[in-house]
Amino acid sequence: MPLDAQTKALLDKMVNSPPRHSLPLEVARQQAREVARLAGEVEPVAKVVDMEIPGPGGDIPVRFYYPQGEGPFPAVVYFHGGGWVICDLESHDPVCRMLANRSEAVVMAVDYRRAPENKFPAAVEDAYMAACWLVENAESVDVDPARVAVAGDSAGGNLATVVALLAKEHGNPPLVFQLLVYPITDYYSPGTPSYEENAEGYYLTKKDMIWFWNNYISEASHATSPYAAPLRAPDLSGLPPALIITVEYDPLRDEGEAYAKRLQEAGVSVKLSCYNGTVHNFFRLGGVIEQGNQAMNEAGAALKAAFQKARE
Repeated sequence: MPLDAQTKALLDKMVNSPPRHSLPLEVARQQAREVARLAGEVEPVAKVVDMEIPGPGGDIPVRFYYPQGEGPFPAVVYFHGGGWVICDLESHDPVCRMLANRSEAVVMAVDYRRAPENKFPAAVEDAYMAACWLVENAESVDVDPARVAVAGDSAGGNLATVVALLAKEHGNPPLVFQLLVYPITDYYSPGTPSYEENAEGYYLTKKDMIWFWNNYISEASHATSPYAAPLRAPDLSGLPPALIITVEYDPLRDEGEAYAKRLQEAGVSVKLSCYNGTVHNFFRLGGVIEQGNQAMNEAGAALKAAFQKARE
């Protein structure tokens, strides 16, 4: 279907912006933080707590968002997007606030080590360590260790996917759900039809993805590792239920849908929800694209349902 009016208006404003992959790294990172203002009015939560937890490469900054109510709360370990390169806690602050309120869960945002300063698998190591830490230290942060989910958008969706794979392999931590918003699940080459159909002009470009991947991995063999490209994992059985959100005009659409299909074939309960007429990153743009709010509401409801089921 054609682009919806709100998405088209945003893209028209961006038409003369320099390509993300052409910018100096710090400029691209600052722009990613500025996008947070397009999320709409910043929602209050009951409490926000910043702290650092031990990680394999040094302390990992994390931020806890608490909803109203009394704990122990269910929890969502959230990994921000940005191609493993450009986003951070500030860029995704509005998203985490909204998700905490709609899921009625504590959201722990993880400021994992970014590329190119820290190449693969540094982000994976931090992401997995953070999920393990939360379960092991649940009581100290007012969290129910039996009701923990992983979530993320784009590269963060990739990390959430990989953490779920590692949790299955190691038998820890126990996870009850995975929320994957337009996740990166495979390498850009040989690519998919959606990579070619949406290569230019729809917010995230094919050249952006090549730039992200080139920053993230340091050798060709990493491109086929299931810890970088989880669609390559040989066995997806036994993973937690999932909601996978994709968008029509997105290079990553096909690989997200392919991952959903493989999960279903492996016997995993999964809902695939594709938002038509809009573009990558819409989940963070609810202030200017209403479908972003709809997806946020869907994500929150799915998490609430998963936590309720885990409690029964």
